[in-house]
Amino acid sequence: MGASGGLLAGGEPEAAVSGPGRHVRVVLVDDHRMFRTGVQAEIGQTERTGVEVVGEAPDVDQAVSVITSTRPEVVLLDVHLPGGGGVEVLRRCSALMADAERPVRFLALSVSDAAEDVIGVIRGGARGYVTKTITGTDLVDSIFRVQDGDAVFSPRLAGFVLDAFASTDAPPVDEDLDRLTQREREVLRLIARGYAYKEIAKQLYISVKTVESHVSAVLRKLQLSNRHELTRWATARRLV
Repeated sequence: MGASGGLLAGGEPEAAVSGPGRHVRVVLVDDHRMFRTGVQAEIGQTERTGVEVVGEAPDVDQAVSVITSTRPEVVLLDVHLPGGGGVEVLRRCSALMADAERPVRFLALSVSDAAEDVIGVIRGGARGYVTKTITGTDLVDSIFRVQDGDAVFSPRLAGFVLDAFASTDAPPVDEDLDRLTQREREVLRLIARGYAYKEIAKQLYISVKTVESHVSAVLRKLQLSNRHELTRWATARRLV
């Protein structure tokens, strides 16, 4: 996750303690098993945090199945998932979110801090968006706030949402950008920021070979020749 103090930064779990007698049932949705295990270890000690992890899933189909069967109060949802991404999970769980008596609320938890990712899941119905650099203590606090119906965002991400919803104009369609998958956009953004392949692989929990494959696909789809052209392309569209 790139920053010290994040959920998988190592060391002993933080003493993330909820208020007296508080309890929340949570489902973890993320396509990286190591990350799910790390979050479970960090926040899932119910007697200490008040958080009970009742299920987990690595992709859209399994997420919808687990969420429907367990009916948690809060779902921690990654933005980039096999099967359509976090937005697809939100779409298929819209009835659960709208349940007046037992609403299922969603908190996006992602490595991405891109405006389009934040705005996409908020438009889809998520109650908040935090990045994976968040500490265990703050994540527990965010989960309980979302359970209470509050909106929760990592610093600066709220500005994306305010700007998006303050505008009555629909965002312009970028046909070139629409050709890319969500993962390809994420790799594109990190390449444009100057990250090396090994750094991207570490941050996204994928292999260097997978990073190379994504970069090749991006270059082919955008009809670019090298990472320098790719960086100029991304900068011109304010994706960096």
